Amino acid sequence: MIDIANDISTTIGKRIHAERTLRNWSLAELADRSGVSKAMLSTIERGMTSPTAALLVRIAAAFGMTLSTLIARAEQQGGGLLRESQQPVWRDPGTGYVRRHLSPVSDMPLELIRVQLPAGARVSFPAASYAFIKQQMWLISGRLEFTEGDVVHSLAPGDCLALGAPSDCTFHAVGPQPADYLVALVRG
Repeated sequence: MIDIANDISTTIGKRIHAERTLRNWSLAELADRSGVSKAMLSTIERGMTSPTAALLVRIAAAFGMTLSTLIARAEQQGGGLLRESQQPVWRDPGTGYVRRHLSPVSDMPLELIRVQLPAGARVSFPAASYAFIKQQMWLISGRLEFTEGDVVHSLAPGDCLALGAPSDCTFHAVGPQPADYLVALVRG
């Protein structure tokens, strides 16, 4: 099992506040751009709740970044080597979805993310979360049904899928084991 940092909610909240402040946005403006209520944004920024993946994707998209970039900026200080013990790990409190950011902070457009989705769990993301990236997924273990718009891809271990144009997507770990997969993202 992947270890989860105890203060990740506070760290993510501080990063969201910093990103909002850098842009001179009010809570109301971020709420309008992300579709997340001002009350929820305030609670997240103060570290009083652990936001779901769906909420963080909407907030990250409002900033013009990926979820993994937002989490990486919250946790990383930079450097060319990122040891396993230093890789930011985040768990979605709604689904148990665990995301480990593997890539060191750099100006490269490539990011590597390892995801573990519990057996039977589903997580959905809107097309807007893919507007700034291209990605491929490589299934390490388990079984994964990936719905891309109206198309369902059934992945077995070793399968690699290149995503098409941005569309609403759903990841479903069919079971009986968790789906463990690597995502390679390219920004731009």
